[in-house]
Amino acid sequence: MRVFVYIIVFFSFFDLFTQLPIMTPLATSLGATPLLAGLAVGMYSFSNTIGNVASGFLTDKKGPFLILVAGLFSSGLMLFSYHLADNAWTLLFVRFLHGLTAGLIVPAAFTYLANSITENKKGKGSALSGAFVGLAAVIGPAFSGILSSKTNEVTVLTVTAIALIILGLLSFIFLRSKVVTRKEDKQPKDKLTVRSFFQNSLMIKAFSGAFFLMFSQGVLAYMLPLKVVDLGQDTQTSGLLLSTFGIVAILIFVLPTNNVFDRVKPVKTVTFGMGMMGISLLLISLASSIPFMYIIMGLYGIGFAFLFPSLNSILIEATEETNRGKAYGYFYAFFSFGVVIGSGITGLLELSANGGFMLAGILLVVVASVILLKRDTFRQEA
Repeated sequence: MRVFVYIIVFFSFFDLFTQLPIMTPLATSLGATPLLAGLAVGMYSFSNTIGNVASGFLTDKKGPFLILVAGLFSSGLMLFSYHLADNAWTLLFVRFLHGLTAGLIVPAAFTYLANSITENKKGKGSALSGAFVGLAAVIGPAFSGILSSKTNEVTVLTVTAIALIILGLLSFIFLRSKVVTRKEDKQPKDKLTVRSFFQNSLMIKAFSGAFFLMFSQGVLAYMLPLKVVDLGQDTQTSGLLLSTFGIVAILIFVLPTNNVFDRVKPVKTVTFGMGMMGISLLLISLASSIPFMYIIMGLYGIGFAFLFPSLNSILIEATEETNRGKAYGYFYAFFSFGVVIGSGITGLLELSANGGFMLAGILLVVVASVILLKRDTFRQEA
């Protein structure tokens, strides 16, 4: 059933990535100001943080089965509700509900996967799950950009809704038998408090890495379509550019290069990945042609490929099976919060596309430098 859960991971991120090329144009078409457009992009991720944390607690208490099924069905229904959005404020409300329900899915799915990975393969296992995330990053934006250019943005969301509801039905059928494999009765109850998660230095590193990873994604979601328009192209090109980084990431995830995540200390791959992403964002701010943009997005994909599995490896190492659901809940809450801050700040400051990418690039390079300077402490703990 691990393969089926990988498929769930794919579609949960497919839901996210299909939104990236179309949400800013959709908000603008409904009369949103630059600030409201930024909030429309970030609102999903804001409520997603609530859903992520709730999912973590419920997964540890009830197991992943019920949470996955509930998340898939409710998120699918919320995607249909975009048909009701006829102005920017209604869109913000729909985005809130969508993010809240979608937040239930990912922590439960990744907890299931993490509990089934052996200790000496946690890096490679995280890379494999990352490959499905990367695949969603390839297919999602391209699918979204092409379909929206031929129909409209709401049609894209409706297709995703149908896929999630079908997955919910299949999950109820195929994952139901796995409920009996939970070890709740054979293991002591989790006594960890919320405070203890934020006193664990490994978890803090994983949480902060997740935040800055998705901070850059928030900036991409809001600013890339604007950058592409400035260069005289349309939404379809924006989707194809986002897919480029996913293709590069997948190649690193599935080729023998994925062995690096079990052989190299996480501090090195985290630092390299975040630094590469930051440099790529700086280069985007300077880019003046679409061909050069494709090259830069490839570099961004390399950075993403090194950062994402490393963060998952750190989290698996820092947790036990009885509290891993909560850890993943917080982890993906920081993912979502990063998107909120990334898109929200750039919208609030009303930065140009180049200014937004410059700000995000500098921030990621600075954070990577701080991690590198503290590598000795990290190495002792990791």
